[in-house]
Amino acid sequence: METESVLHPSFLVPVGHVEPVPRRIRGVIDGRTVFDTRRALYVWEWQAYPQFSIPVRDLVDGVLGDEGFAEEHGAGTAHRHTLSVGEDSRPGAAWVWGQDAPAPLRETVRFEWAAIDHWFEEDEPVFVHPRSPYSRVDAVRSSSSVRVEVEGVVLAQAPSCVKLFETGLPTRYYLDRAHVDWTRLRSSDTVSRCPYKGTTSGYWSFDGEAAAHEDIVWAYDFPTIHANRIAGLAAFYNERVDLYVDGEPLPKPGGLAP
Repeated sequence: METESVLHPSFLVPVGHVEPVPRRIRGVIDGRTVFDTRRALYVWEWQAYPQFSIPVRDLVDGVLGDEGFAEEHGAGTAHRHTLSVGEDSRPGAAWVWGQDAPAPLRETVRFEWAAIDHWFEEDEPVFVHPRSPYSRVDAVRSSSSVRVEVEGVVLAQAPSCVKLFETGLPTRYYLDRAHVDWTRLRSSDTVSRCPYKGTTSGYWSFDGEAAAHEDIVWAYDFPTIHANRIAGLAAFYNERVDLYVDGEPLPKPGGLAP
């Protein structure tokens, strides 16, 4: 099937946009709270999702050391800093906004996500990146039938599905596992995480006559409450399989994200 034009809503927030975060945001390293703020900002360095920017005055534990390097980060110039918490030093962990950034960002710092051990919105952990206030994730039961083929081999044929609509991404079709031919698939150790849906519980691949098709199907056995309708169901990458919905071939989208 040929790839066609995008068939889902695109991201609307422009790069460089800044908004207040109406939530308490905390970051923890080695069991120590590095920052605790109710004055965080969202900043879009790219369209897909924002980052948190934290007022420097709300650092509870930790010292920032300027590394003497600066670069453009979408909303303006940011200066790279080392973050030191006790005896733990993490180079390149923080970016302090310069004077050419929007006024609300000045005197705030954007941390590299992985440099902070644990992030919290209020008292709930946040994974991968902040959830955008402008993105939706809707899991909707549907009577649409779905057939999945790879190299002409039918890997799934379901009379209904749960459609997952996520802003900026193709619709995903989650199928009851009883309608998937697991004898054709092999499991893998791949794990991926999504701030909206949670952590995947399994990935599977298909070894065809022409090639091995790695990690083409996944499942969330324990998704977040926002996507609980997909619990225990399986979805195939639209991009990597031939997908038929109500008997009609679905154009293959371009991006990859489970």
